[in-house]
This record gives sequence, structure tokens and C-alpha cells, in this order.
Amino acid sequence: MDAYIVTLTVLGFVVLLTAWLPMAFRRLPLSLPIACLAIGTLLALSPFPLLPRFNPLENREFTERMTEIVVIVALMGAGLKLDRPFGWQRWGTTWRLLGLAMPLTIAALAFLGFWILGLGLASALLFGASLAPTDPVLASDVQVGPPRSGEEDEVRFALTSEAGLNDGLAFPFVHLAVAIALAAKEGTDVLAHWAALDVAWRLGAGTALGWGLGKLFGVLSFRMRGGGLAKTQDGFVALGMTFVTYGLTQLVGGYGFVAVFLAAVAFRASERDNDFHEQLHDFAEQIERLLMMVLLVCLGSVAVSGQLLAAVDWRVGVVAVLALLLVRPLMGWLCLVGSGHSPGETAVIAVFGIRGLGSIYYLAYATGQAEFDGFETIWATVVLIVLASIVATA
Repeated sequence: MDAYIVTLTVLGFVVLLTAWLPMAFRRLPLSLPIACLAIGTLLALSPFPLLPRFNPLENREFTERMTEIVVIVALMGAGLKLDRPFGWQRWGTTWRLLGLAMPLTIAALAFLGFWILGLGLASALLFGASLAPTDPVLASDVQVGPPRSGEEDEVRFALTSEAGLNDGLAFPFVHLAVAIALAAKEGTDVLAHWAALDVAWRLGAGTALGWGLGKLFGVLSFRMRGGGLAKTQDGFVALGMTFVTYGLTQLVGGYGFVAVFLAAVAFRASERDNDFHEQLHDFAEQIERLLMMVLLVCLGSVAVSGQLLAAVDWRVGVVAVLALLLVRPLMGWLCLVGSGHSPGETAVIAVFGIRGLGSIYYLAYATGQAEFDGFETIWATVVLIVLASIVATA
């Protein structure tokens, strides 16, 4: 049986389900990611040969590139749907989650990796950094609604803005893990190089380019004589803005994840009441949902095959439970003390730190840069936590 034709057929069904399932699940206590995992499980148990194999232990580069694309599209969509203007006080909850909760979560998870999983320093730090960010893809159900929809309460805004920025802000910690792993062999000056390049330059370049390009896209869309990009009414402009921003930022060594989200926020700020924002958001959301479904079908297929989760044991199970039920809720709660939120709002924001495809991207990226001890255990634990997050938020 031709594996390519089978895969093409399955992809066609997935595309059709992308449109139909969200409508069907409005009346059912199920989520779209759960359905994707179920489809992947059924395909794994079927006799059909499928391409491509998503097992990151066998095809790391494919895993990295596919998760990279879906994350940056999700970041553009997240930035476009935020109605609240950018600011220090207006985004106060976001800064607490980024500046306090995320570093504390990385430290706590790294400690669990070291203490329970027996990982070395570099591997433990990679484990913590990969799992700390709230995923912008799988968290879409608890985020704000489309632009100007009015669906932007404090809880939804906090989770959306956090997911938009923390994927990029976790990168310095991932790079530190890579630097420590390489230093064991190369003997480089880890901290000085990391502070200068991976923190100062990469964050600065990502911030400046993202905001600047977002403003430029705003001029090209709304300020040009005779009509700019907004007059085309083409939603795929969102995809062009995403790829241009990400590509240019990566070419100069900046953090593309940070740049894409900030470009979307800056673009939105350039003309808040234009209908073009809704068209861009809707198109980005459709592409994001399609890519997410394809990847989660693959993930479900690989997970049930057993190879990726072969390293799961009682230690992995204990860490997964602690990460989901203790670490994120506790760190989220602590960072919001004194923020003025009601106990209910604080609890929801603290608990809904969904882990997903961004975590898989970070692992795929880092393991391509350096060798990490216990990498199979890291993969098994992260994938188990991602699967558990999907089931818990169904």
C-alpha cells in the first residue's frame, strides 16, 4: 500500500475535521485536542502505513520545524486578538506571571528533574525551561476571543498575554542549558557568553525588530495612499507578517518568538478599530488549528506506539503529577499575591498553565544543539505531561 497516498487521504480527512469538529464539540464535553489524540491512536492501531513519522527520537528535525511553525502562527493570532493596549500597569498580571511565576517554575521543575529523575544540571535546566511556558496553541480555549468581541476578562487576558510572551522568554534558559551541556566538552565561558548573546542581544533584537516591524506593517496596511494591505482584505497577510518577522529576527540572531508576538501587538495598536484585524486573526486561527490537529494526530499515534513513552516509570509519573498539580498552581498563586484579583480569578490563572507543543519544540531544538544525559527520560516526562494537560483541560 502506498504510504504517501494513505497519508494524503488521512490529511484530507483531518482538514475536513478541522472545520467540523469545533462546531460538533460545542455540545459535547470534549476538546479538539482530545479528538486529535484519539484519531492518532486509532491510526496507530490500524494497518495503514503513515508518513511522516513524528517520533522525535527518530526524526528530531521534522519535529522541531513543524512545532516551530505552529507556535509562531499561534503567537501571531494571540497578539492580534488582544484589545487591551500595551502598558506596564495595564499588563501588570502578565509581568507578574513572566517575571516571577516563570523563573520560579523553571527552578522548581529543574529541582524535580535533578532530585527525582536524577538528571544532571544541564538536563534538569532544559527540563524546567521546556515545561515552564504556557502553550499558546493548546491554551486557545481559555484565551480571549477574536478582536473587538468583548471576550477579554482579566483571566483570559492574563493567560493570553502570558502565553504570547513566555514562549520567547523561556528561550534564554533553554540556551543556558545548551551552553552548560557544551561547556562540559568545550570549556567555554558559559555565563559571560550567555548573558551577552542569549539574554542581552537576542532579547533586545527580538523586542526591537518585533515592535518596529509591527509598526511598519501597520503603516503598509492603514496609512498608504490609495489603500494599503488592509484594502486587499486578504487574511493570508497574517501569515506573511508572521514569516517575515520571524525570519528577519532569526537572521540577526534575535528571538523570533518574542518578535512575532510583539509585532502582532504593535500592528493591532496602529489601528484598533479596522475590520482587517478580524480577518487576519480568523485566518491565523484557521491555519493554527489545522497545523495543531495534524501534529496532535501524529503525537497520539506515536504515543500509543510506546517507543516515546518507553522510559516512563514511577519517577516520571511522580514528577508529572507534581508538575501539573503543585508546581504551576503554587507558583502562579504566589506571584499573584497582592495583585488585587479575587481568589477565584487567582486560582484559574494559576491552574491553567497548559503545557503543549511549545515544550516539544524546545526539547527538539535543544537536543539538536548539544547532547543531554537522560534525554529519553526528559522526552518521556514532557510528553506525558503534555498528554495529561490535554486530558485535564478537555
